[in-house]
Amino acid sequence: MSVRVVYTDLDGTMVGPHGCFFRSEDHSVTLDPAHALIDLHRAGIALVLVSGRTRPQLTEAASIFGADGFIAELGAIVGWDHGHSSQILRGAMPETFDRIPDELVTALVAQYPGRLEAHRSWIRGREIDIMLRGNIDVVAADAWLAAEGYGWLTMRDNGIIARATMPDLDDVPHVYHLVPDGVSKGAAVAFDLARRGLRPEQAIAIGDSASDLVMADHVGRMHLVANALHHTDLIDLLPGYDNVIVEDGTLGAGWVSAVRSVLPTPRPAAV
Repeated sequence: MSVRVVYTDLDGTMVGPHGCFFRSEDHSVTLDPAHALIDLHRAGIALVLVSGRTRPQLTEAASIFGADGFIAELGAIVGWDHGHSSQILRGAMPETFDRIPDELVTALVAQYPGRLEAHRSWIRGREIDIMLRGNIDVVAADAWLAAEGYGWLTMRDNGIIARATMPDLDDVPHVYHLVPDGVSKGAAVAFDLARRGLRPEQAIAIGDSASDLVMADHVGRMHLVANALHHTDLIDLLPGYDNVIVEDGTLGAGWVSAVRSVLPTPRPAAV
């Protein structure tokens, strides 16, 4: 069954250093991702951006890349029709809450002095989740949330970010999303496929983090760019999946390889 839609993470996957679509991991200029994107559009295969970014950010990015839709805030919002139509997926968030309490975030950060902080530059415009950065044990964080009566929330690791964002941290900083349980990129992909009337085998997903890997349960094939192997927590999860391909290339190079795997093979010229 031919692939009809590609679900792709953005940062660390489709776009390279500083969010640039035309830079390789070594910052050299490349047009390979652009050529692959054009060929994807020509083949009539839908592109859906899947990210921790907000609805406004992804509406703009979808317009730039010609994407058919987006999944925002790590799976909390599914958008289509150029952002005019959307669905919020609340997961286990109780009806008595319309957002995650600020005081809870403050208390959570206080549990990890010097190791966790709110990602202030990315908070504006968020509707469901909260972004943080640092280096913590997410399992321990979930246990603390449950003990505080917020068992419906969970901490998700969305990958490594530049050391310069937290220069005083003695470890590599990660981006974390505090989201309601049941909200995930995988659940959002399943919702979007059902909305489209497509089967899992008619889709692939591409990513670089543990939060991307959960899409593997809902697509025919999951592609990880090579820099995903920098995440030890992701490596530990790989044995649980039998439909995951780790590309040789990092960032855009790995993304190009994954995209080209679903493009029609050109027929040989007639003799």
